[in-house]
Amino acid sequence: MNIPDLPNNHALAMMFITVLALYFFRREDIPLQTSSLAVIVILGLVFTLFPFHYNGEHLEPSSLFFGFGHEALITVCALMIIGQALVRTGALEPIGRNLAKLWKISPMLSLLITLIVAGTLSAFVNNTPIVVLFLPILISVAIRTKTDSSPMLLPMGLATLVGGMTTTIGTSTNLLVVSVAHDMGLPRFSMFDFALPALIAASIAVIYLWLIAPKLLPKRTPSLPDTSPRLFSAYLNIKEDSLTIGKTVAELRKLTDNQMVIEFIQRSPDNRKVMALPDTIIKAGDRLQVKDFPDQLKEYESVLKATLYAGTHRVDDDHPLMADKQVLAEIVVIQSSGLNGKTLKQVSFKQRFGVSVLALHRGGKAMDIGRRSIGQVEIQTGDVLLVQGDSEQVDILKATRGLLIIDGAAALPHSQKAPIALITLAGAILFAALGILPIAMSSLCGVLILLATGCINWQDASSALSSQVILIVAASLALGAAMMKTGGAEYIAQLFVAIAFDLPPSGILAALMLLLAILTNIVSNNAAAVIGTPIAASVANQLNLPVEPFILAVLFGANLSYATPMAYKTNILVMNAGGYKFSDFMRVGIPLIILMWVTLSFLLSWLYL
Repeated sequence: MNIPDLPNNHALAMMFITVLALYFFRREDIPLQTSSLAVIVILGLVFTLFPFHYNGEHLEPSSLFFGFGHEALITVCALMIIGQALVRTGALEPIGRNLAKLWKISPMLSLLITLIVAGTLSAFVNNTPIVVLFLPILISVAIRTKTDSSPMLLPMGLATLVGGMTTTIGTSTNLLVVSVAHDMGLPRFSMFDFALPALIAASIAVIYLWLIAPKLLPKRTPSLPDTSPRLFSAYLNIKEDSLTIGKTVAELRKLTDNQMVIEFIQRSPDNRKVMALPDTIIKAGDRLQVKDFPDQLKEYESVLKATLYAGTHRVDDDHPLMADKQVLAEIVVIQSSGLNGKTLKQVSFKQRFGVSVLALHRGGKAMDIGRRSIGQVEIQTGDVLLVQGDSEQVDILKATRGLLIIDGAAALPHSQKAPIALITLAGAILFAALGILPIAMSSLCGVLILLATGCINWQDASSALSSQVILIVAASLALGAAMMKTGGAEYIAQLFVAIAFDLPPSGILAALMLLLAILTNIVSNNAAAVIGTPIAASVANQLNLPVEPFILAVLFGANLSYATPMAYKTNILVMNAGGYKFSDFMRVGIPLIILMWVTLSFLLSWLYL
């Protein structure tokens, strides 16, 4: 084995920054946007303070910002907006409605059709709205048929990932690999150029997800069961001998460590309602309406030496607290909700919707944050909120754009402009597939049509965009370009070939795909794809082999994000909705990765080498 000589200092620095970037991309305590911006800043500083020349030309640090205007990023953003229009107009609602009917007839056949439909749609639309569409349907089916939702949700989520790898626009990863390869002077892949191996592998994956995966999954309960603590409304009756008489509302709150919130005061003798202002004086006979958890209410009764009433009865063993018409619902925070990166207090969540947030689940488990501090927690995409309110208030939530209600009874939106959204998507795909317009141009035209026809507004468009995606794409493109121009990618390729020199070309191809598959389940799939693409091209050149199969090995490998919840954002949505554990993804995902890796490695070698 001939180990290549070390490259120049700039190449070594780029490799170190790459390792550092992958480490920070993996950190959950640092926002991905911050890590991505840090990578761009570090790269700019390195080439500013330590100029680098290649092929007789100076590498301008500002050239590393090209990712923000790259056609791949423009296309990704445009397709995200089009996907938002499909959700906003309810264009996919007929599919969901008919599938829900079919589930009542044949669950096994329905699961197969659901997997096929979800995978097919994800080949042309970002898979997030597809998962958003199917989650309430499948949960509703499980509730109405009194069956377990575990065998449905995770296979459906993985089917969208499998379907997304079949076209150049199926995922942002595909778009990035194809665009970076074209930037390097390689022929551009058209929309369906690699559809044959992808469809064969996807067909095998769907059969696995249909027949085998459900049997591998243990029964899981939803992450937020109906037995969760509820808030109860009650009255604290101030007796004649109470020590609180003459005190202000602010003083009463202080006695309860500022925990108690008085909604209003019912004052005798005419039972008129008095606002509970901080300086309002408490009088004998006042009834303080409060709303809290049962143990908290009993504590207030004890501290204030008051009497706790529910309706006309004193609260005791014979007359327990009742929730009356209060219902629970689960809200999944998706990108277009407007909650991401903000606290519930900042968006005045309770005031806007009239519901109370009882719990916050993240990563499949409840956060231990204390009951009164939920409003101060910064919300992330994939979080699940357990809310309580009147059925009418929950209905308002269901009709609010950008909120995914997974209580199993959410009605799907539908509007008269749904056909326009569908035709626009079909037109953008068709014009790109026929080579009439580049996909970046056709998708932008589609966005303009959707805005002009009122299918979406600018608020919808901006909420569809993900700052995480934008910054990780820009940072990955900058890092990939720096690796290529400094020779870092070439050195890694030489090292990879030297280590795998005893393997046949098909073995090297399979090893490269496996490396990307492992990497994409640990760090961002976009970062892995962009960094892996120039390495793949260098490996092919050193072996004097066609470059296409090695580029596709990176593309397919970076899409095999099945084994961990954090590997792809929809995995988190599915994990929270179904109450899955980390081990469930590994139990189903690792066999699927091996199955896809073996199948795709064989197909690429057979078709291209």
